[in-house]
Amino acid sequence: MTDQFIRPVEERDLPAIVAIYNDVMHTSSTIWREEPTSLQERAQWLVDASAHGYPALVATDASGVLGFIASEPFRPWPGYVATCEHSIHVRHDVRSRGVGSQLLAAMELALRERDAHVMVGGIDSDNGGSLRFHARAGFVEVGRMPEVGRMRGMWRDLVLVQKILNPTSPLST
Repeated sequence: MTDQFIRPVEERDLPAIVAIYNDVMHTSSTIWREEPTSLQERAQWLVDASAHGYPALVATDASGVLGFIASEPFRPWPGYVATCEHSIHVRHDVRSRGVGSQLLAAMELALRERDAHVMVGGIDSDNGGSLRFHARAGFVEVGRMPEVGRMRGMWRDLVLVQKILNPTSPLST
């Protein structure tokens, strides 16, 4: 992709992020919720991420926002402070063109810079594309949780993947 930039999410990106998120929610089993997100909900999401210092990034080009990736605490307890969970979504018309790989690499770098030790992802077990994408990026499957969620009246299985980012980080000993 030419003339593509990855940068922190800004408020002006939120309408495109809402459109991408809702498209993914309606066309796949990736997002386990029934109701679309709103501009107001995504604005609060951005405020919360910024207030807690968790990166949220977008990939853009002349056509607008191509995709986004965000991180958040894996669990709210102090023992998990160096573990972050991420979510990544790419606009339908630019999938399989390297946008996701570039966003993921940028997020890994941002998390390493904030001394994160492990990056975690939760993926619907039927989402083979995302499982392969994460495996190519060095994530390993660490668990399968049958029927832990519901969507569209069906139980969903969750696959947990992780990647150790800083094997020698100060908190790892």
